[in-house]
Amino acid sequence: MLIAALQTVSTPRVDENLDHARRLIAQAAEAGARLVGLPEYFCLMGLSDRDKLAAAEVPGDGPIQSMLADAARRHGLWIIGGTLPMRIDTGTGTPDRALNASCVFAPDGTLAARYDKMHLFRYDNGRENFDEGRVLQAGSEPVTFDADGLRVGLSICYDLRFPELYRAMMSPPCDLLAVPAAFTHTTGRAHWELLLRARAVENQCYVIAPAQGGLHENGRRTFGHSLVVDPWGEVLAMREEGEGVVLATLDPARIAQVRMQLPALTHRQPRWI
Repeated sequence: MLIAALQTVSTPRVDENLDHARRLIAQAAEAGARLVGLPEYFCLMGLSDRDKLAAAEVPGDGPIQSMLADAARRHGLWIIGGTLPMRIDTGTGTPDRALNASCVFAPDGTLAARYDKMHLFRYDNGRENFDEGRVLQAGSEPVTFDADGLRVGLSICYDLRFPELYRAMMSPPCDLLAVPAAFTHTTGRAHWELLLRARAVENQCYVIAPAQGGLHENGRRTFGHSLVVDPWGEVLAMREEGEGVVLATLDPARIAQVRMQLPALTHRQPRWI
């Protein structure tokens, strides 16, 4: 299966970002991709954290979800819709928290899966300060889905630092792990590729990591380096910065070969599973 990680440099304008996403999805489909992944917050890189709350959609309704469903249907492919802010039904109107949701749409345009980010990023080095908990509520459950016979596990950005999440999705083992992200340039330069390759090696599966990659209007610089890693930890394709499409082939035979030659998944101790 040909898969594509789409890299964006999103703006504070949802409509503009959706147009860019449509174009990249179409480009990937034209190249023959069967599954595409968008980055975290491909739809909005706001000027403030609270912009997420204003753009938050009701589950199953809204321009962001509609665009993803329409694109999946039009091109007949699987779309891992990066993330979008999803409203929490509090019964009191606009909430003061939202969920960071990754919605997956099947080739017929139906919602196939949804994962809400479980680990909320917080970082302060004296120059940069981030705290997703100011406006986000953490999710609580791992999520996997089936795409044309492939088992796919969902995660988002900061989740990458928590290997226990990925282990929780490995019974049975996944063929592909998705990590849409908006890593900061500082943390990405230090740890992005290292962690992605580690998750691929320890779970003996492919990893697709679509990312934000560049300088945004809010002054934030994201690391980019969208990539696809194979089960042996080899980086198959990467784009460093700027918008673009990263293509690679997911080969089930390669997964089987790695797991046969080094059957580490079968050597796990039951008391730790």
